[in-house]
Amino acid sequence: MSLDRFYPIFDSADWMERLVPLGIKLVQLRIKDVSADVVYSHIERAKSICAQHDCTLIINDHWQAAIDAGCDYVHLGQEDLDTADIAAIRAAGLRLGISTHDKAELKRAMALAPDYIALGPIYPTILKKMKWREQGIAKLTTWRSLIGTTPLVAIGGMSVSRAAGAFEAGADVVAAVTDITLNESPENRVRAWLEATR
Repeated sequence: MSLDRFYPIFDSADWMERLVPLGIKLVQLRIKDVSADVVYSHIERAKSICAQHDCTLIINDHWQAAIDAGCDYVHLGQEDLDTADIAAIRAAGLRLGISTHDKAELKRAMALAPDYIALGPIYPTILKKMKWREQGIAKLTTWRSLIGTTPLVAIGGMSVSRAAGAFEAGADVVAAVTDITLNESPENRVRAWLEATR
């Protein structure tokens, strides 16, 4: 499975219903601090909209819900790896993406034969407090040399204007969050992303 070069991340199925129809082909549902029922509801809605528009859906963190809902892909952060049942995820046939920030985390992630590796934050990000400073574009080139043909996702502070530099440095995919959701016109921003990455 090849991944689309544009990878928006949304915190609700509402965003997906609004923006996936514009032509998004790869999307993540990252929903935090809600009940299991709410998580399942958003996953089901997200699955439906993605199926209608031939879009690959990736579920962040909630690996058991992703298995139960029959999803295809899950993304885990390093903390998630501590508690996730990787064997169960693989047995269910799910593909796996993993976040990394340093070489120790990368080694741990690669030992699990992931379907993609994410590196971030490439630039400073306002999305969440992180113990990691910005990684910088050059680190994408380092990661590219270390992970071979495993797809590489650049995340953190990414924008349309910064995407080309990430691709040139070795990223296969660029993820975006607040560049879309905090834009005065998320629809126009998605269209600009699609134009820049297709």
